[in-house]
Formats: sequence, C-alpha cells, structure tokens
Amino acid sequence: MKKTAWVTDSTAFLDEELKNHSDLYTIPLSVILDGEEYADGIDLTAEELYAKLRELKTPPKTSQPSVGAFKELYDKLAENYDQIIAVLLSSKLSGTVSSSEQATQLVEIPVTTIDSKILAYPLSALIRKGIELERAGKTVEEIKLELEKHRDENETYVLIGSLEQLHRSGRMSGLQFFLGSMLSITPIISIENGGLETKEKVRNTKKAKEKIEGYLKAAYEKHQFKEVYILYGFHEDKALEWQKELEPKFPGLVFRRCPLGATIGVHAGENTLGISWYHNID
Repeated sequence: MKKTAWVTDSTAFLDEELKNHSDLYTIPLSVILDGEEYADGIDLTAEELYAKLRELKTPPKTSQPSVGAFKELYDKLAENYDQIIAVLLSSKLSGTVSSSEQATQLVEIPVTTIDSKILAYPLSALIRKGIELERAGKTVEEIKLELEKHRDENETYVLIGSLEQLHRSGRMSGLQFFLGSMLSITPIISIENGGLETKEKVRNTKKAKEKIEGYLKAAYEKHQFKEVYILYGFHEDKALEWQKELEPKFPGLVFRRCPLGATIGVHAGENTLGISWYHNID
C-alpha cells in the first residue's frame, strides 16, 4: 500500500487529533502588518494579531505560500512518502491552490491538490474525511471524488466583525462599506462555490442570527446531519453564547467551536462569527 502524506495550509483549524497526526503537514500563509511579514500560526498568536490590527498605519495584507515553499515541502516529503494529497483553502479566496499546482510540476512525487472551496474547521473536516477514506483502502482518485462531492454540500454563513477591516483589506468596495456603515446593515455573507457572496442584508446581528437559524433548520430537516461548526474571530465567548442559544433548539446536533485564525481575522475582524455544516459527512 502506498504511503500518503497529507498537506493543508494554516487557515485550517486542527484539533488535537489532527495536530498529532504523524502524516499531516501544514504550510503557513503570511500576514503582512505595516510591512513586516509573519508566518500565520507560527510567528503570530491571535491575541498579538488583533492587538497589532488596532494600531496599524497601513491596511493589512495576507500572502499565499510561494511555489518555492511548496516545492521545498514536497521534495522533503518525497524522502518518506509515495504520494501527497493537499487539501487547501478556496482558490477564490487565495492563490494557495495555484502555488501547490505549480509546485507539483517541479517535483518527482505525485501530488493531488484539492480545492476545498472553504477554510477554517470545515476544511479540516474534509481532511479528516479523506484520512478515513484512505484508511478504508480508497485510491487517491476515489478520495478526490468523494471529498469534492462533500465539498459541494457545504453551507457556510458569516457575520463579518468589521466592515471597515473588510474594506481596508480590499475585500469590500468603498460604496458597499459606506452604505453598510450608514444604514447599520449587517450583511450575511455566504460562501458559494468557494467565493464570498452577500446572502442577505439585515438590520442587526440579532435578526441576522435568526435568519441563519432558519437556514440551519431547513437544512437539518432535509439532511439530518450530525455536526455544526461555530466559527469565531477572537471572542470564543460570543461563539459559546450562540451555541447555548442553538443547542436546545437542535438537541440532535453536536456543535463545535473553532477559531478562524489570523489570516481570516485580518480581513474579517475579531468580532466575526460564522456557522458551517455539511449535508452528509460523518
């Protein structure tokens, strides 16, 4: 049986089980603050990031891992593995998938790059599923097909913590920011086919949560999934509060709280809250 290395990027939130998995490797994105570059998850804690964001003189930026960084990692893995499966954050949000695909052309070891069309813990859930499938004896081609099927059954909704930060980081136009700020609108952002879309605009966070709860109820009644991920910027207490509101209404569901990480925090802000689930992933 071929020995497989799994690769993901630093936007994936890894729980203890995945952190301790001996065949899973993470490549960091970069966060650039006032011209200084930090490796996400290595040089910068969430606390340090949000403290720095409050004092920045120039808009923050993030940067994908370079083709060279991927090539270096893949060459190193080739010493101990027969093949690599890389499951990476959405290609519509970052060039990370492209860097991996370019590096693949420069190395001897076979690499399969999968665009998760997602990020944070939902990305980790795909990796976990892939590892299970490999353990069950599935081929790389079968794993890729199965993960892409699950990927397309994901629903993710986000309440952006800072419209100003989203605007400053280049992810929102000046007009959208002006209108949102003036009218105190809370946009519900959905991730559709890997990109950010405005699902609905509502007057306040309470109404936005009620809308999202409606999406969850409709999806759960139809698909009867088991897990929901509550995603947060820096304030886990807000995620816990939301979880406590939802649990009595959905007693059959397990809720996981997962931080979004520095790279996403740069664009979305420390008060960001999100929720995500797959229709059919064990």
